[in-house]
Amino acid sequence: MIAKFATVYAGHIDLPDRGQDTTPANERRYSNEHLASVFEKTEAIAKKMDELGWDILWLAEHHFQHEGYECIPNDLMLAVHLAHVTKQIKIGCAFNIAPMWHPLRLAEDYATADILTGGRTIFGVGRGYHTREVETFGAPMLDQNANRELFEEQVEIIFKAFDEESFSHKGKYYTLPPEVPYRGYTLKELTLVPRPTHRPVECWQPIVSANPRGLDFMVKHGIKGAVGGGAATMQGGPIQAYRDAAARAGKEWKLGENLMVGVSKYPRWRGAAAGLPPECRPSSTTWIWAPGSPAPRPSLSRC
Repeated sequence: MIAKFATVYAGHIDLPDRGQDTTPANERRYSNEHLASVFEKTEAIAKKMDELGWDILWLAEHHFQHEGYECIPNDLMLAVHLAHVTKQIKIGCAFNIAPMWHPLRLAEDYATADILTGGRTIFGVGRGYHTREVETFGAPMLDQNANRELFEEQVEIIFKAFDEESFSHKGKYYTLPPEVPYRGYTLKELTLVPRPTHRPVECWQPIVSANPRGLDFMVKHGIKGAVGGGAATMQGGPIQAYRDAAARAGKEWKLGENLMVGVSKYPRWRGAAAGLPPECRPSSTTWIWAPGSPAPRPSLSRC
């Protein structure tokens, strides 16, 4: 059973040309005004989804994309704004790319968003995949093992900060707090101020390679999985692998439990819709669904 319907908006601008014989991706460059139009577009999408009763609008964090494909650099800031111009829809972070953040800054920013939106911001973490983004922020991406090590330590710190009134951490990448003098004593512990008020924090992470180490880490920390919008035969492996990881941890989960699955829709328009310009046809939508639910809501249209 399907429980919830949502969609992902990665922050693409309205492109002036599309298709195989148009401007190559690496040659696309748009004005700052055009790139900034994603915020108005995101607000319009959120308001329409809210009106139609959708459950979640997921946003993607990306950086430096002058090509116009993924132009939202901060999901949390945008989530706070969107929650204040809508009534009930939740805003999901798909995903905050942890290696590009200091873990305590990410924890603080999420806690602030959680409070300001009344619990309507959903936390999500990812390792990243664009070298231009991750390496530019000084984190490893080409070295996948180093990227995974850093990510796992960061997530450990974030959950300590969320769940414990005071905490400390000593690892390969971080020693928190640093043992420095402060107001006449040596620092030994930290407290995240404020902590999220909606706890335990629901957290999501994309499942891509279904690496057993990564899945075991997710299950250990109660992180739910997002399986992308590929063919169903491609999705079956990660879905089963996530359940197997739960079994290794002694958890008996149903197939699909704690998962959302993306379904990409590429409609072939007929009748009156076929005669409309592409920007006025009902949009192709990626559905994200989780166990248990009603029928799909209508697609969004910009016209």
